[in-house]
Amino acid sequence: MTHPGTRINPRSDQVCVNGRAIQSVDRQTYILLHKPPGYLVSARDPHHAQTIYKLLRGIDARVFPVGRLDLDTRGVLLLMDDGDLAFRLTHPRYGVKKVYRAWVSGHPSEAVLRALREGMKLSDGVTAPAHIRVMRARGGDTELEFVLHEGRKRQVKRMCEAAGHRVQSLIRTHFAGLTTRHLKLGQWRHLTQAEVKRLRELVGLNQEQ
Repeated sequence: MTHPGTRINPRSDQVCVNGRAIQSVDRQTYILLHKPPGYLVSARDPHHAQTIYKLLRGIDARVFPVGRLDLDTRGVLLLMDDGDLAFRLTHPRYGVKKVYRAWVSGHPSEAVLRALREGMKLSDGVTAPAHIRVMRARGGDTELEFVLHEGRKRQVKRMCEAAGHRVQSLIRTHFAGLTTRHLKLGQWRHLTQAEVKRLRELVGLNQEQ
């Protein structure tokens, strides 16, 4: 019988509870998905059959999304079964960088851009300072790049709505330095060991082990 406090080597030992093997950290699953628009970030929804899990064929692990993307938003979405890492990647305390490209209606003035950068007053408080730059204009719309270090629900859309410029389309191009490079819409890949190690270092997990 195993006693409390027994040490194990996760690389060579296997731990079982009631005859079932417990997955070790080294065998956890980390997925990067290029989320297309029209897919709900949820395991199931009675009103919407098209969820991101329809795209994850061949994945046996029970992975969960790290944060959310709206139904009509596309781009980088991480999924994993590492709860500690997922929590830190989304908690504002760790300031993980997320980059978005948004086409907004109209052409924001310098005063509006300054307000977006310094912090917008929303229903859940004032947003943290953000880096925002104008990418280009097309007809009556403008493309803006947002670099955020917090992850409020629908943050970019709410900031723009509060500033009087509705978001027409939205893409998350980067999450914690990861991109969808070489992935077509709807495709996914496993993170490399080096990428997982970098994410854990980014939020201080490796230093605590």
